Amino acid sequence: MSIIDLGDDTITIMVKMAKGNPGAVTALIVLFDNTTEIDPDNAFGPFGGIILLDTFGIYGTDIYVLYNDICARQIHLMLAVLRAGQLGIISSSVIKDAASRQDRTGKTLINAQGLYDKVKEQLPNFDSGRK
Repeated sequence: MSIIDLGDDTITIMVKMAKGNPGAVTALIVLFDNTTEIDPDNAFGPFGGIILLDTFGIYGTDIYVLYNDICARQIHLMLAVLRAGQLGIISSSVIKDAASRQDRTGKTLINAQGLYDKVKEQLPNFDSGRK
Protein backbone atom coordinates (compact mmCIF):
# COMPACT_ATOMS: atom_id res chain seq x y z
CA MET A 1 0.00 0.00 0.00
CA SER A 2 1.48 3.31 -1.10
CA ILE A 3 1.82 6.17 1.37
CA ILE A 4 2.59 8.81 -1.25
CA ASP A 5 -0.43 10.72 -2.48
CA LEU A 6 -0.65 12.43 -5.86
CA GLY A 7 -1.04 15.85 -4.23
CA ASP A 8 2.01 15.51 -1.92
CA ASP A 9 4.85 17.98 -2.36
CA THR A 10 8.51 16.94 -2.11
CA ILE A 11 8.88 17.75 1.60
CA THR A 12 5.71 15.88 2.51
CA ILE A 13 6.89 12.86 0.53
CA MET A 14 10.28 12.89 2.32
CA VAL A 15 8.65 13.18 5.75
CA LYS A 16 6.17 10.38 5.05
CA MET A 17 8.82 8.08 3.61
CA ALA A 18 11.46 8.71 6.31
CA LYS A 19 9.04 8.07 9.20
CA GLY A 20 11.23 10.13 11.52
CA ASN A 21 14.54 8.45 10.67
CA PRO A 22 17.24 11.08 9.94
CA GLY A 23 19.39 8.56 8.02
CA ALA A 24 16.43 7.83 5.77
CA VAL A 25 15.98 11.56 5.15
CA THR A 26 19.61 11.78 4.06
CA ALA A 27 19.23 8.79 1.75
CA LEU A 28 16.04 10.20 0.23
CA ILE A 29 17.62 13.59 -0.42
CA VAL A 30 20.67 12.02 -2.05
CA LEU A 31 18.39 9.74 -4.09
CA PHE A 32 16.18 12.65 -5.19
CA ASP A 33 19.21 14.80 -6.10
CA ASN A 34 20.90 12.09 -8.19
CA THR A 35 18.20 9.94 -9.80
CA THR A 36 17.82 12.03 -12.96
CA GLU A 37 21.56 11.98 -13.68
CA ILE A 38 22.05 8.29 -12.89
CA ASP A 39 18.83 7.04 -14.47
CA PRO A 40 17.90 9.46 -17.27
CA ASP A 41 15.35 7.03 -18.75
CA ASN A 42 13.29 6.91 -15.56
CA ALA A 43 9.82 8.19 -16.42
CA PHE A 44 9.37 9.72 -12.96
CA GLY A 45 12.52 11.85 -13.04
CA PRO A 46 13.93 12.67 -9.61
CA PHE A 47 11.03 10.85 -7.93
CA GLY A 48 11.75 7.53 -9.67
CA GLY A 49 13.73 5.89 -6.87
CA ILE A 50 11.42 7.23 -4.18
CA ILE A 51 8.37 5.87 -5.99
CA LEU A 52 10.04 2.45 -6.20
CA LEU A 53 10.73 2.51 -2.46
CA ASP A 54 7.07 3.32 -1.87
CA THR A 55 5.92 0.65 -4.32
CA PHE A 56 8.07 -1.97 -2.58
CA GLY A 57 6.90 -0.83 0.89
CA ILE A 58 10.33 0.26 2.10
CA TYR A 59 10.15 3.11 4.63
CA GLY A 60 11.98 4.70 7.55
CA THR A 61 14.89 2.78 8.98
CA ASP A 62 14.66 0.26 6.15
CA ILE A 63 15.53 2.99 3.64
CA TYR A 64 18.62 3.80 5.68
CA VAL A 65 19.61 0.12 5.95
CA LEU A 66 19.32 -0.26 2.16
CA TYR A 67 21.38 2.87 1.55
CA ASN A 68 23.99 2.51 4.29
CA ASP A 69 24.42 -1.20 4.94
CA ILE A 70 23.51 -2.90 1.66
CA CYS A 71 24.68 -0.25 -0.82
CA ALA A 72 27.57 1.24 1.22
CA ARG A 73 26.17 4.77 0.75
CA GLN A 74 26.65 4.47 -3.01
CA ILE A 75 23.50 6.00 -4.46
CA HIS A 76 24.10 4.49 -7.90
CA LEU A 77 24.04 1.05 -6.28
CA MET A 78 20.87 1.82 -4.33
CA LEU A 79 19.10 3.02 -7.43
CA ALA A 80 20.33 -0.04 -9.34
CA VAL A 81 18.93 -2.35 -6.66
CA LEU A 82 15.57 -0.59 -6.89
CA ARG A 83 15.55 -0.70 -10.70
CA ALA A 84 16.55 -4.37 -10.58
CA GLY A 85 13.42 -4.96 -8.52
CA GLN A 86 11.33 -3.04 -11.03
CA LEU A 87 12.85 -4.96 -13.95
CA GLY A 88 12.29 -8.35 -12.31
CA ILE A 89 15.99 -9.13 -11.94
CA ILE A 90 15.44 -9.58 -8.21
CA SER A 91 12.20 -9.92 -6.29
CA SER A 92 11.00 -6.77 -4.58
CA SER A 93 10.16 -8.93 -1.57
CA VAL A 94 13.85 -9.91 -1.28
CA ILE A 95 14.83 -6.23 -1.37
CA LYS A 96 12.25 -5.42 1.29
CA ASP A 97 13.38 -8.35 3.47
CA ALA A 98 17.05 -7.39 3.15
CA ALA A 99 16.33 -3.74 3.96
CA SER A 100 14.40 -4.75 7.09
CA ARG A 101 17.42 -6.48 8.64
CA GLN A 102 19.08 -4.03 10.99
CA ASP A 103 21.68 -6.64 11.96
CA ARG A 104 23.39 -6.17 8.55
CA THR A 105 22.52 -9.69 7.37
CA GLY A 106 20.52 -8.13 4.52
CA LYS A 107 23.79 -7.60 2.71
CA THR A 108 24.06 -11.37 2.28
CA LEU A 109 20.77 -11.38 0.34
CA ILE A 110 21.69 -8.68 -2.17
CA ASN A 111 24.76 -8.35 -4.35
CA ALA A 112 24.38 -4.64 -5.13
CA GLN A 113 27.28 -4.53 -7.59
CA GLY A 114 26.03 -7.60 -9.43
CA LEU A 115 22.56 -6.06 -9.73
CA TYR A 116 24.11 -2.79 -10.91
CA ASP A 117 25.89 -4.68 -13.70
CA LYS A 118 22.67 -6.43 -14.76
CA VAL A 119 20.69 -3.17 -14.76
CA LYS A 120 23.36 -1.52 -16.93
CA GLU A 121 23.02 -4.40 -19.42
CA GLN A 122 19.27 -3.80 -19.72
CA LEU A 123 19.37 0.00 -19.50
CA PRO A 124 22.36 1.28 -21.50
CA ASN A 125 21.84 4.88 -20.35
CA PHE A 126 21.85 3.92 -16.67
CA ASP A 127 24.79 5.63 -14.96
CA SER A 128 26.43 6.21 -18.33
CA GLY A 129 28.80 8.80 -16.85
CA ARG A 130 30.51 6.18 -14.65
CA LYS A 131 33.48 4.34 -16.07
